Amino acid sequence: MQNVGWAGVVFAMAVESVNVPLPSEVTMPLAGWMLVKDRGLPATYLLLAGFCGALGNVIGSIINYYLGAWGGRPFAEKYGKWFLIDHRDLDRADRWFDRWGDQIAFTSRLLPVVRTFISFPAGMARMNLPKFIVYTFLGSFIWSLGLAWLGYIAGANWEQIRSVMRPFDIPILIALAILVGLYVRYKLRERRRYAAQHGGRSTG
Repeated sequence: MQNVGWAGVVFAMAVESVNVPLPSEVTMPLAGWMLVKDRGLPATYLLLAGFCGALGNVIGSIINYYLGAWGGRPFAEKYGKWFLIDHRDLDRADRWFDRWGDQIAFTSRLLPVVRTFISFPAGMARMNLPKFIVYTFLGSFIWSLGLAWLGYIAGANWEQIRSVMRPFDIPILIALAILVGLYVRYKLRERRRYAAQHGGRSTG
């Protein structure tokens, strides 16, 4: 961290946002400690840490957004039936992001696990890109600033931050698994109903 400086913070946070396991819970506390406190800089420099973290998140998120828009969307349209996804699901996702996209882009950046993956479905749903960038930056700034501040306070004990936050990953993963299970159950029932009404023809 001392060698790569603020540019390294931007790079590390961008890498995290393209789904590479380089947790911000490691990067940002280190920045708050080594790049601010350890250099004897005032706490106001934590705003710079928050900015660099958010900038990196935005860069990586834009990459992930376009992966969803250019690759994920065509893939889902062509092969989605094998994953219980049809055109109606994509249309519903589009409407959902049109209505709630601002809140999703912002709040998801404040949640462990979810924050690194939300850009891909946002791209698939073709969420308004300028709004996506603004709300991604705002949510990421708060997250990055908070972690940098914790690192500034904890200093050499920064590793405890990840230890404290790690248990929050588990209920989020469980909740996501339950939602996926409910979705699969709903789609299978929907397909059976459609097949019964249309003589066995598929909804795909």
